[in-house]
Amino acid sequence: MFTLNGVQYSLGINNPPNTLHGGFKGFDKVIWEVTEYNEGKTPSVTLKYYSKDGEEGYPGDVSVTARYSLLSSTSLKLEMEAVPLNKATPISLAQHTYWNLAGHNSGDVLRHLIQIQASHITPADQTSIPTGEFMPVSGTPFDFLTESEIGGRIGQVPAGYDHNYVLDSPGEVKSGLRHVAKVTEPSSLRVLNIWADAPGVQFYTGNFLDGVVGKGGVVYGKHAGLCLETQGFPNAVNQPNFPSVVVHPGEKYTHTMLFEFSTK
Repeated sequence: MFTLNGVQYSLGINNPPNTLHGGFKGFDKVIWEVTEYNEGKTPSVTLKYYSKDGEEGYPGDVSVTARYSLLSSTSLKLEMEAVPLNKATPISLAQHTYWNLAGHNSGDVLRHLIQIQASHITPADQTSIPTGEFMPVSGTPFDFLTESEIGGRIGQVPAGYDHNYVLDSPGEVKSGLRHVAKVTEPSSLRVLNIWADAPGVQFYTGNFLDGVVGKGGVVYGKHAGLCLETQGFPNAVNQPNFPSVVVHPGEKYTHTMLFEFSTK
C-alpha cells in the first residue's frame, strides 16, 4: 500500500503482508511482444509490454521495453526502459536470474566467492521490508567489500542473504555503469562481473528454493543459485529518505545492466 499525489493505492498481497515482484502476475508472468530482432555481429532482441492502469493495483498506463544484446561471446547487456503515459507511478524493474557458475546441476553456491561494492545495506523488518535505515556492513556478515566465500558467514544471517545493498559512489566505471559485484567459482575459475546504473542490488542466496525441477530434471534445492538484482530500493515509495522510484508522465525510466563472463 502507498499514497501518491493524495491517492491511496492497494496492491496485490502475494507475499503476505506485502507485494513482491510486481504482485500476483508481475511482468515475469506476462506475454511480451518481440518488436525487434537482430542477428549478426551484435545479436539482440527487444521485448515490449504495455501495462494498463490498475494492473496489480498500480496507477497509470506504462509502456515497458527490455532489450537483450550479446556484445561479445562473453558479455550480455540488458537495457530496460519504462514510460508512464498518463499518471505518476513507482517503477523499479529488476532482473532475477539465478546464477550458479559451477553449473546448474552442481549443488549449492555456498563455496562461490563474491565481492559487492557496497558499504551499507538497508536493514529490513521481520517481513523483509526495509525500515528506511542505512546500516554499515563493516564488522557484520554482510560485508563483502573484500571478496569472501558466500557460505563463510551465512549461518549468522537468519534464513540466508536476501538484502538490498546500497551501492557505493562509482569507483570503477564502464560505459557509464558502475561496478556492482564480482562472483568467482573456485573449482571452474569462472568469473561473473556485473555493472549497472541502479542505486541498489538485492543479494539473494536462493533461501526458498525447495525442490524446483529444472533443466534435464535436475532438482534445485536451497542455495542452488544466487541472485544479484540491481534495483531501486525496496519500499522506496514509502520511505522519503530513499531515492525516489516515482516516474512522472513525460519522464523515462531507464536501467541498464552488463554481465561479463571470464575465467581466472
